[in-house]
Amino acid sequence: MAALNKRLLQPGERIRVLVVDDSVVIRRLVTHALEQDPLLEVVGAASNGAIGLQRIPQLNPDVVTLDIEMPEMDGLEMLRRVRREYPHLRVIMFSTLTERGATTTLDALTLGADDYVTKASNEGSLDRSMARLREELIPKIRQFFHVPAQSRSAADAAPAQTSPAIPASQGTPLKRTAGMRPNAVVIGVSTGGPTALGAILPELPASFPLPVLVVQHMPPLFTRLLAERLQSTCRLAVQEAGQGEPVDAGKILIAPGDFHMKVASNGSGAHVCLDQSAPQNSCRPAVDALFASAGEVYGGAAIGVILTGMGQDGLRGARILKAQGASILAQDEASSVVWGMPGSVVAAGLADRVLPLGQVVPEILKMVGRS
Repeated sequence: MAALNKRLLQPGERIRVLVVDDSVVIRRLVTHALEQDPLLEVVGAASNGAIGLQRIPQLNPDVVTLDIEMPEMDGLEMLRRVRREYPHLRVIMFSTLTERGATTTLDALTLGADDYVTKASNEGSLDRSMARLREELIPKIRQFFHVPAQSRSAADAAPAQTSPAIPASQGTPLKRTAGMRPNAVVIGVSTGGPTALGAILPELPASFPLPVLVVQHMPPLFTRLLAERLQSTCRLAVQEAGQGEPVDAGKILIAPGDFHMKVASNGSGAHVCLDQSAPQNSCRPAVDALFASAGEVYGGAAIGVILTGMGQDGLRGARILKAQGASILAQDEASSVVWGMPGSVVAAGLADRVLPLGQVVPEILKMVGRS
């Protein structure tokens, strides 16, 4: 799916949301949660995909929240139709924290869903369910829009991202310690990540000489299934990282959901350290945790890559790596689903190259002498 640029809202304009779910309770819960944000307007609801498709031209929504399992027409079939008929409509899937839910969510992301939220089971109270929806769903809807300054409230947490002042395929000259060859690649990614990873990691040759460590913001189970999918398409071995896992050349390790993945050295080689210390940037796993630890182990002999994603996770870690002479690559805005994470790195002047997604691996191969 081609990336969509953020749409600039006009002063006073609200984001129009269509809620599609076969559960009356969920439809009401989502509606009440979203309408507490003054920037959002729920313009309608539908109980299955067929009705949802009928409502789109009638209601002209900007975003659809879409359940997966529904009668008559399920979420995946509606998503296929939406991507053909309304390619610029943003779609956020509702998923369950089950193996089936995770598998179907990854299918949806492959089909072009922009993001997803997980349905929590046994929340315990309506108020808690509402609070969780507000915390998770509202930022994921708002990430696709630029909000005019006069429309922002003091509660708005994320500043609008600006485009880089440098051409997308250029940047400042690469700076590493003289004669130092990279020893590892570390990658951070969030919204749009499964599709981005699925596009670039299979391009790495079987002879790739470095370990690749990846933090993708995802919950437990999802990360294991993502690693399994990538393994089926990549020439390198791909797996969800385990405690003490050796960080070997030619291996791709995915951080497990709900654990920070760090790299450490005990004198006999680098290995993975997992922990459940406090979230960083509201994330666990966090890109910052991986990048900071890579700085301790590899110093300037690392390549840091920041791909599409919401927020600023990776900014602090990129600054640590950069200070030691490591190279930082950032995905450009045009090819990103959301230009929050890479945009923050570019705005801070930390990116050595700002690249379309398709140029990331060729640049890495050039840097390791395999182009």
